[in-house]
Amino acid sequence: MSIGSIAMRALRCLDAEDAHRAAILALRAAAPVLRGGGDDPVLATRLWGLDFPNPVGLAAGFDKHAEAPDALLGLGFGSVEIGSVTPRPQPGNPRPRVFRLPEDSAVINRYGFNSEGIDAVAARLARRARRGVLGVNLGKNKETVDAADDYARGAAALARFADYMVVNVSSPNTPGLRALQDRAALDGLLARVQEAMGAGAPPLLVKIAPDMAREDLADIAEVALARGLAGIIVSNTTIARPPGLRGAARGEAGGLSGRPLLGPSTEVLREMRRLTGGRIALVGVGGIASGADAYAKIRAGASLVQLYTALVYEGPGLVARIRRELAALLRRDGFASVAQAVGADA
Repeated sequence: MSIGSIAMRALRCLDAEDAHRAAILALRAAAPVLRGGGDDPVLATRLWGLDFPNPVGLAAGFDKHAEAPDALLGLGFGSVEIGSVTPRPQPGNPRPRVFRLPEDSAVINRYGFNSEGIDAVAARLARRARRGVLGVNLGKNKETVDAADDYARGAAALARFADYMVVNVSSPNTPGLRALQDRAALDGLLARVQEAMGAGAPPLLVKIAPDMAREDLADIAEVALARGLAGIIVSNTTIARPPGLRGAARGEAGGLSGRPLLGPSTEVLREMRRLTGGRIALVGVGGIASGADAYAKIRAGASLVQLYTALVYEGPGLVARIRRELAALLRRDGFASVAQAVGADA
């Protein structure tokens, strides 16, 4: 048995949140020696003026406080998204708030935007040498009434450290947050954020929920296009509980991620591709655990993909495997690049 396998078994013996914390600390310690290895040239992706060595990114939620972005890039991710970061520090919801569903290759979390705040994150990012593609995901404080002010504050403070920025209005664990996806609310919020970022700002994206009616998706598409956003991340966790879940924690409140989200999130991605007509980049998230899953997202319209939950069960070696499998699938079907395959099934 490899050292990696032993470590994964040990982590699974811990409470889910304690295991997450241990993984972050281990990554920080290992950062100097982590090198992801070379990527197959077929995976190289250029988007928003940025060069991604591969389209497989780490979704927000793993490195909430920007503690280990370079170590995570060293695992072989083509990009890493930190956050969600709130303006003021806040503890989030009471523990326990993360639950494994191993029978379903899934996780339920109700963290509630636990964050060390923009000052702590800005200090960490200011100390790092700029390398790789780093996204910064913004949230709001639970007690804030003027949500747009929180997002604008986060954007103003952190944009200079980011290669792209994300407005997260889709977590199910902050009361009232998903109402910000309403057309008028979203348009006003994005206007404030864009103003706060100013000229020369990094690309701005919005992250949406998978639990939306088609007419609501159409509204988001129209706002995103009208506001000139760089992209839409599809999607966050779901409040739905698909039939057939077997995990003992399936009744816990919070957002469900992992394998059960693959199909629903890909359908939303496909619909968003149709609504935007390929005029805006899409990032596919939800249930990715193999190169075939990533490829399905790309063919449905995603220029980039992100994962998180599968790492809980597969460990860091998953990143290299997905890259290898995805490259083989692209070459099998005669694509010379990821870009050629984007939306192939749309």
